[in-house]
Amino acid sequence: MNQLDALRQWTTVVADTGDFKQLSVSKPQDATTNPSLILKAVQKPEYRPLLDETVKKHAGKPLDEVIDRLLVNFGTEILQIIPGRVSTEVDARLSFDTAATIARGERIVALYKAEGIDTEKRLLIKVASTWEGIEAARQLELKGIRTNLTLLFSFAQAVACGAAKVQLISPFVGRIYDWYKKSAGAKWDEAANAGANDPGVKSVREIFNYYKQHGIKTEVMGASFRNVGQIQALAGCDLLTISPELLAELAASNEPLEHALDAKAAAKGDAKKVSYDEAGFRFALNEDAMATEKLAEGIRAFAADAVKLEKLMQESGK
Repeated sequence: MNQLDALRQWTTVVADTGDFKQLSVSKPQDATTNPSLILKAVQKPEYRPLLDETVKKHAGKPLDEVIDRLLVNFGTEILQIIPGRVSTEVDARLSFDTAATIARGERIVALYKAEGIDTEKRLLIKVASTWEGIEAARQLELKGIRTNLTLLFSFAQAVACGAAKVQLISPFVGRIYDWYKKSAGAKWDEAANAGANDPGVKSVREIFNYYKQHGIKTEVMGASFRNVGQIQALAGCDLLTISPELLAELAASNEPLEHALDAKAAAKGDAKKVSYDEAGFRFALNEDAMATEKLAEGIRAFAADAVKLEKLMQESGK
């Protein structure tokens, strides 16, 4: 049994890609996308026609609607290949606007329904884990729209998401690791901060254990991996979303894989139950320099890629 097959014993494997033609190789249960992955995909010759056709078919429509239609086209193609769910992201520029996030999420759902997709079972709306985004997700969940809270870097964000009863959270392992490595500079000891000691791995483990101990139903999906060691150290997490490159690396290894996270063992923990109102959440997030910086950086990066995608669409329509 290779490590990818071993991982599947305990964890739902999710592909982190917009390149849906690779999915038949790795055979994931679910798939996630984001603006950066879609932008990367449409710049490849095999996917550019999908962008051009979408722009042509919906000429004259508002640009933001055409982008949503492109995202849904990618998602619909993905759902023809995988048996599970696809995550489609709301424009990151709406990360601090609850009402606009809800409206955009509802429109994405309507577009999927028009394609015959059972959105309650097969779609997750991705929203940034800001206070406004979490509140939008809470309201969307009450409407039967399942959500995936992304750009999550802190325990405070995870607590707020659990209280909002969102379907799933995506803590960003690799970006947490990046921050601590950069912060340490020449003092960084890679070996001492690998595997279970990786700061991103430790963050996900704390959240996973807390959720299981307190009976929080929100699923935990580790994301943004830099190496297979991070994935191996989180074997047993509810889900892990993994790039095609790292999926291939896992599939090529026949080394034993240990069951690292165990829900039953975590349920016996003794962590105190925590809750936040808006002021408490904002203060806790502010106290975490890494989470504050990486959340802002992530929103900026996704927003910039959304602008680049708009530019490609405008050029296509000329």
